[in-house]
Amino acid sequence: LLLPAAAAAVYKQWIPNTNFETDSNWDKGRVPCASDTVRFEKNKVISVFVRSPHALTDMYLPLNGEFLLASGAGFAAFDGSWDPGCDSGATVRFTDAEHHAWFDPTLWQAVSPDGELEPSGRIFSLDEERVPCRYDDVIFQSETSFRVNVDSSRRVIHLRSISLMGQELSSPQAWAGYLRGPSAPLQFHGNGTLQVTGMGCPDKSGCACGNAPDGHRICAALLRASGSQCPAPACRSPLQPLGHCCGVCGATINLDFTPDFDLQKYRDRLVQALLSQPKYAGVQMAISKVQKAQTFLGVLPRSSTPLIQIVLMDDGTGAQTGTTAEQLAADIMEDIAQHGEALGISSGKMEVATGSTFSGQAGSHALNRITAGTTLGLLFVLLLLGGILFLYRKGKLRLPALRVPWPRDKAEESVSPEAASDKGFDNPMFDVEPPSIDAGEDTPEEIPPRDHQVFYLNPLYDASETET
Repeated sequence: LLLPAAAAAVYKQWIPNTNFETDSNWDKGRVPCASDTVRFEKNKVISVFVRSPHALTDMYLPLNGEFLLASGAGFAAFDGSWDPGCDSGATVRFTDAEHHAWFDPTLWQAVSPDGELEPSGRIFSLDEERVPCRYDDVIFQSETSFRVNVDSSRRVIHLRSISLMGQELSSPQAWAGYLRGPSAPLQFHGNGTLQVTGMGCPDKSGCACGNAPDGHRICAALLRASGSQCPAPACRSPLQPLGHCCGVCGATINLDFTPDFDLQKYRDRLVQALLSQPKYAGVQMAISKVQKAQTFLGVLPRSSTPLIQIVLMDDGTGAQTGTTAEQLAADIMEDIAQHGEALGISSGKMEVATGSTFSGQAGSHALNRITAGTTLGLLFVLLLLGGILFLYRKGKLRLPALRVPWPRDKAEESVSPEAASDKGFDNPMFDVEPPSIDAGEDTPEEIPPRDHQVFYLNPLYDASETET
């Protein structure tokens, strides 16, 4: 379970090969025999390693390819002698190797520095971390040929080192020299470019894998292998760890850390003090640094924040699914509460999803997310109203005047004017009511005196002209 601090580098080995002697590389599921006709598609680029001598009836070669011959290996024409394992001749075709993709986690396996397969233990990797990360060492088995598609969302895929054909290339200069050779374009194809840096992770708090930009490629490859859908979870509200394709049951812990945090030492502490306890025998753990995207009001992307993510899963079934992982997560949180400052951990947040319908913590976290969303929505509305009020008071925003009619106003408007016909008509040029006329009284036709108030302006009449 324990990984020494000096062996923090991770070695990942490519599984498929294009060797002549590999049964799965032929459409008949077997290596061609003497009476067979071997056919390579003429337009397929290929590199083939041949380990031993072969006698064949006929062979069609590709237009662009290579055969890498081990000592003593080669081809000879079949002399017609009887071969007990090859009675009837057939046409055997070499299968297409173009579909083997770099970002397919099922095509990689974790190995020791000498290439030995690591036993499956209690520590597992997230899906994005099953593909070589930027500080990992990549191994292609010696005496094997291969062809891998390195299509990527990134222009350059960084690695610490690459070992192939028994040779380790751990410097940019050595790798650049190999790329100029004849084999590289036959082994690697696609729009991505592999770049060897020779550098390990420089941060004792760990380094993020760096495969997030190609996470969709990783998940698509996994879903193709599992029937195009994630397996049905055994819990009601599965968790979605960062860097993992499908939801999981169990527990996750996100840790905020200080510059004193050491990821390797903390992993060893968890394994020794907690995960190795007999009651947690069925629990698996993944722990790594990840980048969590930060958004403004939960919508607009802002930046990313590094955090340490711990994922715990157990082998429980039914209602017991995830309950043991939940207990281990609670022990980890208690240990953080007691020793977090000395370990370089400033805070921790736990989420739980179990098969029990009465998982209080899982429900509370869902309620917290709903509450947080509602609070952010109200905050956005208040900020919007505050901004409108600020612009209005500064005079930079004019609001239309709204007049709400009250019942009293409606009543007054509904009353028709009284005796409107008695007042004649409105003269727009003369805004004075005519004097009332009594019966038998003559209307004076004299000009009013100068000091009398003028009630209208006549554009054709200038009062100064009357002065003498």
